[in-house]
Amino acid sequence: METMVTHRVKLTPECLEVDGQRVAKAVAGESFLTKLYRMYNMEYPKFFKMDVLCKVGFVASEVLLASEGVERFVPRADRAVILFNRNSSLNADRTFQKTIADPADFYPSPSVFVYTLPNIVTGEIAIRNKYHGESSFILLPEKSQEAMEQAIERAFLDSETTSVLTGWVEAMSETEYEAELDLKLET
Repeated sequence: METMVTHRVKLTPECLEVDGQRVAKAVAGESFLTKLYRMYNMEYPKFFKMDVLCKVGFVASEVLLASEGVERFVPRADRAVILFNRNSSLNADRTFQKTIADPADFYPSPSVFVYTLPNIVTGEIAIRNKYHGESSFILLPEKSQEAMEQAIERAFLDSETTSVLTGWVEAMSETEYEAELDLKLET
C-alpha cells in the first residue's frame, strides 16, 4: 500500500511552517500558540482550557486542515487521527501531581486531570472536525518514522479509511514543544 502526503505542518515555539514555507514566527512576550489561534480565527473557546499538549496538537491540526481547502466540520468516517509522542501527557501529569501532593493543600482539579491522558488531543481534533474514523494516540520510546508508518498502514486496512491526519506531537511546556503533522491519503 502506498500513501501520499498532501499537506504538512511543522510547529515549534519559534515558527510555523506549512508545506515547507514559514508562515509565522514567534514574537517575544506573547504566547505563540495563542497568537496562532487568533491569527487563524479558530473560534473554539475550549482552547483556553486545554493543556499545552492539546493546544499544540489542536493548533497544528487546525492549520493543517485549513491548508487542505475542503469543507470542514461535516461528519466523516473516512478520516483517522493518529498521533505519536514519547512523553505522553507528562507536563499535565506533573501539574496534576502538584494539586494532590500536599495533604494540607489537597485540591485535585478536574480541569487539570482531564488532560492527563494524551488521547484528549486526538479526541478534540475528532470532535471539532466531526471525524468518526479511528482516533489513536500512540506512545513510542523514540521518534521512529518506521513505527509511525506501520501504525498508519494498519489504519488504512479499514476499508472506510481513505485519509489520516497523523504525526508527532510533543509538549513539555509552553516554550518546549514540537508538532509535525501530515495529511496522508491512500494512493
